[in-house]
Amino acid sequence: MKKALITGITGQDGSYLSDLLLEKDYEVYGIIRRSSSFNTGRIDHVYEDPHVPNRRLTLMYGDLSDSGCLSSILNRIQPDEVYNLGAQSHVRVSFDTPEYTSDVVGMGTIRLLEAIRHCGIKPKFYQASSSEMFGKVMEVPQTEKTPFYPRSPYGVAKLFGYWATVNYREAYDLFACNGILFNHESPRRGETFVTRKITRAAARIKLGLQETLYLGNLDAKRDWGFAKDYVEAMWLMLQQDRPDDYVIATGETHSVREFVEEVFSYLELNWEEHVEIDPRYLRPTEVDLLIGDPSKARRQLNWQPKVTFRDLARIMVDADLGLAEQEKAAGKRLTW
Repeated sequence: MKKALITGITGQDGSYLSDLLLEKDYEVYGIIRRSSSFNTGRIDHVYEDPHVPNRRLTLMYGDLSDSGCLSSILNRIQPDEVYNLGAQSHVRVSFDTPEYTSDVVGMGTIRLLEAIRHCGIKPKFYQASSSEMFGKVMEVPQTEKTPFYPRSPYGVAKLFGYWATVNYREAYDLFACNGILFNHESPRRGETFVTRKITRAAARIKLGLQETLYLGNLDAKRDWGFAKDYVEAMWLMLQQDRPDDYVIATGETHSVREFVEEVFSYLELNWEEHVEIDPRYLRPTEVDLLIGDPSKARRQLNWQPKVTFRDLARIMVDADLGLAEQEKAAGKRLTW
């Protein structure tokens, strides 16, 4: 039975990846940060599934800022695969916490790679790179050969992690891959991320729990896919004979405005009656357009996205309608 270690296991991608690996009979270990409150909601369903023995999913405390802890965990587990998904992943927040973001996202990758190297083990390593590294794009669409131009502390930190992964692959012969993932969403997306913020608010507006949704730049264009599709690409990268870097995307771009229109139309609402622009949500430097070319992944990994933009929006709305109905039944009326 293969063993996999996942940083960021309680996040959107970590939870879908753990589902996938458990389905493939892996023994899964996840690193979580100590907190005064539980943050395991996205993976709690695994413990409730009678077909998944608890012994196959083990959570342990650790942090990408603690190299000694990382070394101890790696020595103990001796994993076959390591997926580095842990991060402060909110781009707008990275402008407010640039030092913390850089430490966890950039230096955290180095700490994990160094821990692997000093432990003398040879797991296959996956680095969660980001389309935000392209930033002010140098060409359209973006491929594995497109020059980088990050426009946020998050993008800069991800670029550091990307090149660290390449360097350790070349310097120490590690099987290390970068997945340059474009935006990917799901009902498990955090509520402060724009797509989930939209679907959550729209569902609450539909049920009379909220009147207004405040957003920033409606004209920003993104390449949006379904997170469950994208974690399959992560796994496929580590099943290849040789390590490489891949763009994972749909090859389509849509504006935030289009996502809003799709969501509100599905709920038979007029979005213009409920959406207002709040300057607080604008970035100091904006990324105007992202669209990836996944040809290499399609050719070498035999991967392609299954869920369309329209279906993604509807999957998320349906899930958030369920949550809003629970809120309404409980007599709650929350505002933000």
